[in-house]
Amino acid sequence: MAGSARLDRIDRAILRELQSRGRLPLQELAARVGLSPTPVARRVRRLEDEGVIRGYAAQLDEERLGFPISVFVSVQLDRQVDEALARFEAAVQSFPEVVDCWLMTGQRDYLLRVATADLSEFEAFLTGRLTRVPGVRSIESSIPLRRIKGGVARAV
Repeated sequence: MAGSARLDRIDRAILRELQSRGRLPLQELAARVGLSPTPVARRVRRLEDEGVIRGYAAQLDEERLGFPISVFVSVQLDRQVDEALARFEAAVQSFPEVVDCWLMTGQRDYLLRVATADLSEFEAFLTGRLTRVPGVRSIESSIPLRRIKGGVARAV
């Protein structure tokens, strides 16, 4: 479904609840939004069918998994033609260290978030892999000090 979905206050309440706890039992979800389980199930199914709910996933703690270092990396390519973009994006898909990647407007072409065990692992990734991707003109890295907000999509 293209564009914005039409959501009423019940749909928004369902989405808020599922954002904070995706494995919420249907009975409990229904009680929290003030409807019986059957209409809530229909609404959830519709929100899934319309693509408003894209899926369900576990939120992992990267630090506890051994990847406490996040680095934001801005990349500028030599050229912004389709083949150069596709080549860079294919390379990024193969790098497990890259956990997020956005095509950007402005001075840089891509913004990546890279998660590693330590700075030496980041350096090895940067110098041994990312700088070797054909078409990369320049790279700028920034290390965040602490996260202020994050984790879920914009609240509805």
